[in-house]
Amino acid sequence: MNRPWAEARRILVMRLDNIGDVVMTSPVLRALKESLPASSITLMASPGGSKAVPLLPWVDEVLPWRVVWQELGNRLARDPAREWELIETLKEGRYDAAVILTSFKQTPHAAAYACVLADIPLRLGESKEWGGSVLTTEVPPARDELHQAERNLRLIEHAGFQVEDRSLGVSVPPRARKSTTALLKAHGVVPGTPYLLLCPWTSCQARTYASERFALATRRLSEETDWPVVVTGTEADQARSGELFSVLDGRSVDLVGTTDLCELAAVVEGARLVLTNNTSTMHLADALRTPSVVLFSGTELEEQWRPRDVSHRLLRRDTVCSPCYAFMCPYHLECLDIPPKEVVEASLSLLAEVEQ
Repeated sequence: MNRPWAEARRILVMRLDNIGDVVMTSPVLRALKESLPASSITLMASPGGSKAVPLLPWVDEVLPWRVVWQELGNRLARDPAREWELIETLKEGRYDAAVILTSFKQTPHAAAYACVLADIPLRLGESKEWGGSVLTTEVPPARDELHQAERNLRLIEHAGFQVEDRSLGVSVPPRARKSTTALLKAHGVVPGTPYLLLCPWTSCQARTYASERFALATRRLSEETDWPVVVTGTEADQARSGELFSVLDGRSVDLVGTTDLCELAAVVEGARLVLTNNTSTMHLADALRTPSVVLFSGTELEEQWRPRDVSHRLLRRDTVCSPCYAFMCPYHLECLDIPPKEVVEASLSLLAEVEQ
Protein backbone atom coordinates (compact mmCIF):
# COMPACT_ATOMS: atom_id res chain seq x y z
CA MET A 1 0.00 0.00 0.00
CA ASN A 2 1.22 3.51 -0.79
CA ARG A 3 2.74 5.02 2.36
CA PRO A 4 0.47 8.08 2.77
CA TRP A 5 -2.60 5.86 2.47
CA ALA A 6 -1.16 3.29 4.88
CA GLU A 7 -0.95 6.05 7.51
CA ALA A 8 -4.57 7.23 7.06
CA ARG A 9 -6.69 6.76 10.16
CA ARG A 10 -9.85 8.70 9.36
CA ILE A 11 -11.14 7.86 5.90
CA LEU A 12 -14.09 9.46 4.14
CA VAL A 13 -15.74 7.33 1.46
CA MET A 14 -18.10 9.33 -0.78
CA ARG A 15 -20.91 7.63 -2.73
CA LEU A 16 -23.72 10.09 -3.23
CA ASP A 17 -26.25 8.12 -5.27
CA ASN A 18 -29.03 5.72 -4.33
CA ILE A 19 -29.36 2.63 -2.13
CA GLY A 20 -28.19 0.15 -4.76
CA ASP A 21 -25.08 2.21 -5.46
CA VAL A 22 -24.24 2.25 -1.75
CA VAL A 23 -24.71 -1.54 -1.47
CA MET A 24 -22.21 -1.84 -4.31
CA THR A 25 -19.58 -0.01 -2.24
CA SER A 26 -19.44 -3.00 0.13
CA PRO A 27 -16.33 -4.64 -1.43
CA VAL A 28 -14.41 -1.35 -1.14
CA LEU A 29 -15.49 -0.77 2.45
CA ARG A 30 -14.54 -4.34 3.37
CA ALA A 31 -11.13 -4.05 1.73
CA LEU A 32 -10.38 -0.69 3.39
CA LYS A 33 -11.25 -2.05 6.84
CA GLU A 34 -9.27 -5.25 6.29
CA SER A 35 -6.24 -3.30 5.09
CA LEU A 36 -6.46 -0.65 7.82
CA PRO A 37 -8.27 -2.30 10.75
CA ALA A 38 -7.41 0.57 13.10
CA SER A 39 -8.97 3.15 10.79
CA SER A 40 -12.35 4.83 11.18
CA ILE A 41 -14.45 4.85 8.01
CA THR A 42 -17.14 7.47 7.41
CA LEU A 43 -19.51 6.89 4.52
CA MET A 44 -20.91 10.07 3.01
CA ALA A 45 -24.09 9.19 1.13
CA SER A 46 -27.31 10.75 -0.02
CA PRO A 47 -30.13 10.71 2.56
CA GLY A 48 -31.71 7.80 0.67
CA GLY A 49 -28.47 5.93 0.16
CA SER A 50 -27.52 6.29 3.82
CA LYS A 51 -30.37 3.92 4.72
CA ALA A 52 -28.10 1.08 3.59
CA VAL A 53 -25.43 1.81 6.21
CA PRO A 54 -26.85 -0.53 8.92
CA LEU A 55 -26.20 -3.37 6.44
CA LEU A 56 -22.51 -2.41 6.06
CA PRO A 57 -20.56 -3.44 9.17
CA TRP A 58 -17.32 -1.81 7.98
CA VAL A 59 -18.76 1.71 8.34
CA ASP A 60 -18.07 3.47 11.63
CA GLU A 61 -19.95 6.70 10.92
CA VAL A 62 -22.39 7.93 8.30
CA LEU A 63 -22.68 11.46 6.91
CA PRO A 64 -26.02 11.85 5.08
CA TRP A 65 -25.87 14.77 2.66
CA ARG A 66 -27.53 15.81 -0.53
CA VAL A 67 -25.01 17.64 -2.67
CA VAL A 68 -25.72 20.25 -5.29
CA TRP A 69 -23.67 18.53 -8.00
CA GLN A 70 -25.58 15.22 -7.81
CA GLU A 71 -29.02 15.01 -9.43
CA LEU A 72 -31.40 12.88 -7.34
CA GLY A 73 -34.88 14.03 -8.27
CA ASN A 74 -35.75 17.68 -7.67
CA ARG A 75 -32.91 20.10 -8.32
CA LEU A 76 -31.50 21.79 -5.22
CA ALA A 77 -31.97 25.53 -5.04
CA ARG A 78 -28.88 27.73 -5.07
CA ASP A 79 -27.79 28.22 -1.46
CA PRO A 80 -24.13 29.22 -0.82
CA ALA A 81 -24.69 28.95 2.94
CA ARG A 82 -25.54 25.27 2.55
CA GLU A 83 -22.34 24.66 0.61
CA TRP A 84 -20.21 26.38 3.25
CA GLU A 85 -21.96 24.26 5.87
CA LEU A 86 -20.80 21.18 3.95
CA ILE A 87 -17.20 22.42 3.93
CA GLU A 88 -17.30 23.13 7.66
CA THR A 89 -18.84 19.71 8.36
CA LEU A 90 -16.07 18.00 6.39
CA LYS A 91 -13.44 20.06 8.22
CA GLU A 92 -14.87 19.00 11.57
CA GLY A 93 -14.41 15.39 10.53
CA ARG A 94 -10.62 15.87 10.41
CA TYR A 95 -10.30 13.25 7.69
CA ASP A 96 -6.91 12.07 6.51
CA ALA A 97 -8.18 10.80 3.17
CA ALA A 98 -11.20 10.81 0.87
CA VAL A 99 -12.13 8.00 -1.52
CA ILE A 100 -14.51 9.41 -4.14
CA LEU A 101 -16.57 6.68 -5.83
CA THR A 102 -18.31 7.61 -9.07
CA SER A 103 -19.97 5.91 -12.01
CA PHE A 104 -18.51 6.00 -15.50
CA LYS A 105 -20.43 9.18 -16.38
CA GLN A 106 -19.75 11.15 -13.20
CA THR A 107 -16.87 13.45 -12.38
CA PRO A 108 -15.04 13.31 -9.03
CA HIS A 109 -13.83 16.89 -9.24
CA ALA A 110 -16.68 18.70 -7.50
CA ALA A 111 -16.42 16.35 -4.53
CA ALA A 112 -12.64 16.56 -4.59
CA TYR A 113 -12.73 20.37 -4.59
CA ALA A 114 -14.99 20.30 -1.53
CA CYS A 115 -12.40 18.06 0.11
CA VAL A 116 -9.61 20.51 -0.81
CA LEU A 117 -11.53 23.34 0.86
CA ALA A 118 -12.02 21.09 3.90
CA ASP A 119 -8.25 20.42 4.14
CA ILE A 120 -8.45 16.69 3.47
CA PRO A 121 -4.88 15.92 2.34
CA LEU A 122 -5.43 12.68 0.34
CA ARG A 123 -8.07 12.62 -2.37
CA LEU A 124 -8.57 9.58 -4.61
CA GLY A 125 -10.80 9.49 -7.67
CA GLU A 126 -11.16 8.35 -11.28
CA SER A 127 -11.37 11.03 -13.93
CA LYS A 128 -11.95 11.29 -17.66
CA GLU A 129 -11.04 14.97 -17.73
CA TRP A 130 -8.31 17.22 -16.35
CA GLY A 131 -9.22 18.71 -13.00
CA GLY A 132 -6.08 20.44 -11.88
CA SER A 133 -4.74 19.28 -8.52
CA VAL A 134 -8.01 18.62 -6.70
CA LEU A 135 -7.19 14.89 -6.78
CA THR A 136 -3.91 13.85 -5.18
CA THR A 137 -4.26 10.31 -6.53
CA GLU A 138 -5.92 10.37 -9.94
CA VAL A 139 -6.83 7.06 -11.57
CA PRO A 140 -6.97 6.90 -15.39
CA PRO A 141 -10.48 6.15 -16.66
CA ALA A 142 -11.58 2.56 -17.08
CA ARG A 143 -13.66 1.41 -20.03
CA ASP A 144 -17.28 2.47 -19.64
CA GLU A 145 -18.55 -1.13 -19.71
CA LEU A 146 -16.68 -2.13 -16.54
CA HIS A 147 -18.93 -3.37 -13.73
CA GLN A 148 -19.52 -0.71 -11.07
CA ALA A 149 -18.19 -2.88 -8.24
CA GLU A 150 -14.99 -3.49 -10.21
CA ARG A 151 -14.74 0.22 -11.01
CA ASN A 152 -14.85 0.94 -7.27
CA LEU A 153 -12.24 -1.70 -6.45
CA ARG A 154 -9.94 -0.59 -9.25
CA LEU A 155 -9.80 2.81 -7.57
CA ILE A 156 -8.45 1.62 -4.23
CA GLU A 157 -6.16 -0.94 -5.85
CA HIS A 158 -4.50 1.96 -7.67
CA ALA A 159 -3.66 3.38 -4.23
CA GLY A 160 -2.07 0.08 -3.24
CA PHE A 161 -4.86 -1.54 -1.23
CA GLN A 162 -5.12 -5.33 -1.37
CA VAL A 163 -8.54 -6.82 -2.20
CA GLU A 164 -9.19 -10.37 -0.99
CA ASP A 165 -12.94 -10.53 -1.69
CA ARG A 166 -14.48 -8.79 -4.70
CA SER A 167 -18.08 -9.84 -4.06
CA LEU A 168 -20.93 -7.72 -2.73
CA GLY A 169 -21.75 -8.33 0.90
CA VAL A 170 -24.19 -7.09 3.51
CA SER A 171 -24.88 -8.13 7.09
CA VAL A 172 -28.55 -8.32 8.11
CA PRO A 173 -28.98 -6.99 11.67
CA PRO A 174 -30.43 -9.55 14.14
CA ARG A 175 -33.29 -7.23 15.03
CA ALA A 176 -34.34 -7.16 11.36
CA ARG A 177 -34.32 -10.95 11.15
CA LYS A 178 -36.40 -11.15 14.33
CA SER A 179 -39.00 -8.57 13.28
CA THR A 180 -39.25 -10.02 9.78
CA THR A 181 -39.78 -13.55 11.11
CA ALA A 182 -42.60 -12.24 13.31
CA LEU A 183 -44.11 -10.27 10.43
CA LEU A 184 -44.12 -13.26 8.06
CA LYS A 185 -45.44 -15.55 10.77
CA ALA A 186 -48.33 -13.16 11.37
CA HIS A 187 -49.21 -13.61 7.68
CA GLY A 188 -49.09 -17.38 7.89
CA VAL A 189 -45.55 -17.93 6.58
CA VAL A 190 -43.98 -20.32 9.09
CA PRO A 191 -40.21 -19.91 9.66
CA GLY A 192 -38.33 -22.13 7.24
CA THR A 193 -41.22 -22.29 4.78
CA PRO A 194 -40.10 -21.53 1.20
CA TYR A 195 -41.57 -18.46 -0.45
CA LEU A 196 -41.22 -16.39 -3.60
CA LEU A 197 -40.35 -12.73 -3.15
CA LEU A 198 -41.79 -10.24 -5.61
CA CYS A 199 -40.41 -6.68 -5.64
CA PRO A 200 -42.30 -5.28 -8.64
CA TRP A 201 -41.74 -1.53 -8.44
CA THR A 202 -38.95 1.00 -8.82
CA SER A 203 -38.75 4.77 -8.50
CA CYS A 204 -37.96 4.95 -12.24
CA GLN A 205 -40.75 4.28 -14.75
CA ALA A 206 -38.26 3.30 -17.44
CA ARG A 207 -37.00 0.39 -15.32
CA THR A 208 -40.35 -0.99 -14.15
CA TYR A 209 -41.86 -4.15 -15.66
CA ALA A 210 -45.67 -4.09 -15.88
CA SER A 211 -47.20 -5.01 -12.49
CA GLU A 212 -49.96 -7.10 -14.05
CA ARG A 213 -47.42 -9.19 -15.94
CA PHE A 214 -45.31 -9.64 -12.82
CA ALA A 215 -48.44 -10.76 -10.96
CA LEU A 216 -49.43 -13.23 -13.67
CA ALA A 217 -45.95 -14.74 -13.70
CA THR A 218 -45.63 -15.08 -9.93
CA ARG A 219 -49.15 -16.48 -9.55
CA ARG A 220 -48.25 -19.18 -12.05
CA LEU A 221 -44.99 -19.87 -10.18
CA SER A 222 -46.91 -20.08 -6.92
CA GLU A 223 -49.26 -22.63 -8.48
CA GLU A 224 -46.31 -24.66 -9.77
CA THR A 225 -44.33 -24.63 -6.51
CA ASP A 226 -47.15 -24.26 -3.97
CA TRP A 227 -45.13 -21.47 -2.35
CA PRO A 228 -46.70 -18.17 -1.25
CA VAL A 229 -45.74 -14.90 -2.94
CA VAL A 230 -44.40 -12.27 -0.54
CA VAL A 231 -44.75 -8.78 -2.06
CA THR A 232 -42.68 -5.83 -0.84
CA GLY A 233 -42.55 -2.17 -1.75
CA THR A 234 -42.56 1.31 -0.26
CA GLU A 235 -45.47 3.19 1.25
CA ALA A 236 -45.76 5.09 -2.03
CA ASP A 237 -46.34 1.78 -3.84
CA GLN A 238 -49.44 0.96 -1.81
CA ALA A 239 -51.59 3.21 -4.01
CA ARG A 240 -50.69 1.19 -7.13
CA SER A 241 -50.79 -2.29 -5.65
CA GLY A 242 -54.50 -3.06 -5.98
CA GLU A 243 -54.39 -4.56 -9.48
CA LEU A 244 -51.37 -6.69 -8.65
CA PHE A 245 -52.98 -8.27 -5.58
CA SER A 246 -56.20 -8.80 -7.52
CA VAL A 247 -54.30 -10.86 -10.11
CA LEU A 248 -52.41 -12.79 -7.40
CA ASP A 249 -55.85 -13.82 -6.16
CA GLY A 250 -55.14 -14.73 -2.55
CA ARG A 251 -51.75 -16.40 -3.10
CA SER A 252 -49.83 -13.41 -1.75
CA VAL A 253 -48.54 -11.88 1.47
CA ASP A 254 -48.79 -8.09 1.44
CA LEU A 255 -45.75 -6.44 3.04
CA VAL A 256 -45.92 -3.31 0.89
CA GLY A 257 -44.95 -0.29 2.97
CA THR A 258 -44.38 -2.34 6.15
CA THR A 259 -40.63 -3.03 6.05
CA ASP A 260 -37.57 -0.83 6.35
CA LEU A 261 -34.47 -1.53 4.27
CA CYS A 262 -32.90 -3.89 6.83
CA GLU A 263 -36.14 -5.87 7.04
CA LEU A 264 -36.31 -5.99 3.25
CA ALA A 265 -32.81 -7.47 3.28
CA ALA A 266 -33.99 -10.09 5.78
CA VAL A 267 -36.94 -10.96 3.52
CA VAL A 268 -34.56 -11.25 0.56
CA GLU A 269 -32.23 -13.46 2.62
CA GLY A 270 -35.03 -15.87 3.48
CA ALA A 271 -36.58 -16.14 0.01
CA ARG A 272 -36.14 -19.15 -2.24
CA LEU A 273 -36.33 -16.91 -5.32
CA VAL A 274 -36.49 -13.13 -5.87
CA LEU A 275 -38.27 -11.55 -8.83
CA THR A 276 -37.41 -7.90 -9.31
CA ASN A 277 -36.42 -5.11 -11.67
CA ASN A 278 -33.02 -3.46 -12.02
CA THR A 279 -33.13 -1.82 -8.61
CA SER A 280 -31.58 -2.08 -5.15
CA THR A 281 -33.30 -5.42 -4.48
CA MET A 282 -31.24 -6.93 -7.31
CA HIS A 283 -28.04 -5.88 -5.53
CA LEU A 284 -29.30 -7.12 -2.15
CA ALA A 285 -30.07 -10.52 -3.68
CA ASP A 286 -26.56 -10.64 -5.14
CA ALA A 287 -25.01 -9.68 -1.81
CA LEU A 288 -27.10 -12.25 0.08
CA ARG A 289 -26.70 -14.99 -2.57
CA THR A 290 -30.44 -15.36 -3.15
CA PRO A 291 -31.24 -16.59 -6.69
CA SER A 292 -33.03 -13.92 -8.69
CA VAL A 293 -34.88 -13.30 -11.92
CA VAL A 294 -34.36 -9.70 -13.01
CA LEU A 295 -36.44 -7.80 -15.54
CA PHE A 296 -33.58 -5.60 -16.71
CA SER A 297 -34.64 -2.68 -18.89
CA GLY A 298 -32.55 -1.00 -21.56
CA THR A 299 -31.79 2.07 -19.48
CA GLU A 300 -28.30 0.77 -18.59
CA LEU A 301 -25.75 -1.73 -19.85
CA GLU A 302 -26.10 -5.13 -18.20
CA GLU A 303 -22.37 -5.54 -17.75
CA GLN A 304 -22.18 -2.42 -15.57
CA TRP A 305 -24.72 -3.51 -12.95
CA ARG A 306 -25.73 -7.17 -13.28
CA PRO A 307 -25.38 -9.67 -10.39
CA ARG A 308 -21.98 -11.36 -10.27
CA ASP A 309 -22.00 -13.80 -7.36
CA VAL A 310 -25.41 -15.47 -7.37
CA SER A 311 -27.33 -17.65 -9.80
CA HIS A 312 -29.72 -15.47 -11.76
CA ARG A 313 -31.53 -14.82 -15.01
CA LEU A 314 -31.64 -11.39 -16.68
CA LEU A 315 -34.54 -10.84 -19.06
CA ARG A 316 -34.78 -8.01 -21.57
CA ARG A 317 -35.35 -7.23 -25.23
CA ASP A 318 -32.65 -5.64 -27.36
CA THR A 319 -33.66 -2.20 -28.61
CA VAL A 320 -31.86 0.41 -30.70
CA CYS A 321 -32.34 3.06 -27.99
CA SER A 322 -30.42 1.15 -25.32
CA PRO A 323 -28.73 2.32 -23.17
CA CYS A 324 -30.92 5.41 -22.82
CA TYR A 325 -30.32 6.35 -19.12
CA ALA A 326 -33.85 7.76 -19.12
CA PHE A 327 -36.26 8.00 -16.19
CA MET A 328 -39.34 7.97 -18.44
CA CYS A 329 -39.66 5.77 -21.53
CA PRO A 330 -41.40 7.29 -24.59
CA TYR A 331 -41.48 3.93 -26.44
CA HIS A 332 -43.89 1.85 -24.32
CA LEU A 333 -41.03 -0.01 -22.60
CA GLU A 334 -40.27 -2.20 -25.60
CA CYS A 335 -37.11 -3.42 -23.82
CA LEU A 336 -39.37 -5.02 -21.18
CA ASP A 337 -41.92 -6.49 -23.57
CA ILE A 338 -41.51 -9.95 -22.06
CA PRO A 339 -44.51 -12.32 -21.74
CA PRO A 340 -45.21 -13.68 -18.24
CA LYS A 341 -44.73 -17.19 -19.64
CA GLU A 342 -41.08 -16.37 -20.34
CA VAL A 343 -40.62 -15.12 -16.77
CA VAL A 344 -42.11 -18.35 -15.45
CA GLU A 345 -39.89 -20.51 -17.66
CA ALA A 346 -36.76 -18.62 -16.61
CA SER A 347 -37.72 -18.91 -12.95
CA LEU A 348 -38.41 -22.64 -13.07
CA SER A 349 -35.17 -23.19 -14.98
CA LEU A 350 -33.22 -21.26 -12.35
CA LEU A 351 -34.89 -23.12 -9.46
CA ALA A 352 -34.06 -26.45 -11.09
CA GLU A 353 -30.46 -25.33 -11.50
CA VAL A 354 -29.91 -24.20 -7.92
CA GLU A 355 -31.71 -27.17 -6.36
CA GLN A 356 -29.59 -29.81 -8.13
